[in-house]
Amino acid sequence: MELFGISLTELIGYLASILLVISFLMRNLTKLRIINSFGCIAFIIYGFMLQTSWPIIITNTFIVGVNFYYLFLKRSK
Repeated sequence: MELFGISLTELIGYLASILLVISFLMRNLTKLRIINSFGCIAFIIYGFMLQTSWPIIITNTFIVGVNFYYLFLKRSK
């Protein structure tokens, strides 16, 4: 599937990049972590769409885990 000559895989990659850039523009740390997590999840999907690119998948899975820890687990302490 293509949109404007761009494959679905590339679109997911662009979406992930845009979400990460937007997250770094946030002043509120909670919003930053939420938007960053969505960007990382998009990058994980992108990694699987690239015939399983493990460096992309592992790195972004780790970042989502860190964000999850600070958003939900550390807050409850």
